[in-house]
Amino acid sequence: MRVRGIRGGVIQVLCEMGLHTHPHEFAALLREDNGVIEEVDLLPGTIGGESHATMHLDMMPLDTHVAGSAHSHPNGMLRPSSADLTFFSRAGRYHIIVGYPYHQENWRCFLSDGRMYELEVLE
Repeated sequence: MRVRGIRGGVIQVLCEMGLHTHPHEFAALLREDNGVIEEVDLLPGTIGGESHATMHLDMMPLDTHVAGSAHSHPNGMLRPSSADLTFFSRAGRYHIIVGYPYHQENWRCFLSDGRMYELEVLE
């Protein structure tokens, strides 16, 4: 599955989640439909902390619509850490980081190997 875009409303939800959990990180899954990220899923047992968020991947849905993950960086850094890259390889192909101050432009998408990936924002 190749993801080509993301709904603007999903970006808005991710920014609001970052703002709501700040200064802690949040983590969630991204779901796609026909190549567009349409939904955010929260897994039971996910724990957010000041420097990390822990997601129990054994609770991940077993279907082909999980595109990847999203999480926040309260420090505003929009690059994956080495811990992020380890996690990315286990949770889908597309990964979004939203950063402080959590405005609509404070996000980036990365592939599992850490390369930045351009997603079209769709309304």
